[in-house]
Amino acid sequence: MKKYLLDLKVKSVEQIHQRYVLIKLTDDQPLPEMLPGQFVEIRVDGSPSTFLRRPISINFVDRELNELWLLVAAVGDGTKRLAQLQSGDMLNCLLPLGNGFSMPVSGDEKILLVGGGVGVAPLLYMGAEMAKKGMEPTFLLGARTSNDLLMLDIFKRYGRVCVTTEDGSEGEKGFVTNHSLLQTEQFTRIATCGPTPMMKAVAAFARKTDVECEVSLENLMACGLGACLCCVEKTTEGNLCVCKDGPVFNIRKLLWQV
Repeated sequence: MKKYLLDLKVKSVEQIHQRYVLIKLTDDQPLPEMLPGQFVEIRVDGSPSTFLRRPISINFVDRELNELWLLVAAVGDGTKRLAQLQSGDMLNCLLPLGNGFSMPVSGDEKILLVGGGVGVAPLLYMGAEMAKKGMEPTFLLGARTSNDLLMLDIFKRYGRVCVTTEDGSEGEKGFVTNHSLLQTEQFTRIATCGPTPMMKAVAAFARKTDVECEVSLENLMACGLGACLCCVEKTTEGNLCVCKDGPVFNIRKLLWQV
């Protein structure tokens, strides 16, 4: 897929949580084709300590409004700078990068999308693209508390939403792999993104129940093009660059449980 280096205009920056902002970008021309699971490398201007671009998952693409949404966790100097952007600012973006999730081709498939923290970001776009084709995904979203659940109202537009919180303040108490849904329903495929321990637990469940599963890895990335080799992951096919060969991998390629 062709890659573009674009200066995109900031349409809005919404503080949706004390640690997260939703940045909506637009352009005078139609935005390029982008797939669920791909990401954007963003140049951070004005930060003396941020020399490398920051990889951000594609959260949503609104074709009618010509908007690209990015869900950003403001945790370091670079991402905190992004959170301070104002409407009308320009953001230099390299996109779309990496390989996305495998999209279902038949409505007979029953797809479970499992996310935690900022890892819920790419699952919204995947669910929206499924809904566009007349399919209903099931979202299983986990967080520490009800206050940490992100964009629930928007997720509900595109599918069924099930929730776990570690303190039991919303949904079922525990981790995503503790949700009763996993014992009462069968799925043909799982896609997941979030903290590595969560994804490993979901992968273990998928292996145990013989369900196809893809995970979106969040290894440290710098170039986004497979040149710097800082995001290498050991796989059954040898060392692969997460930014170029992923970030989405079928768990059968990973050495997590081998």
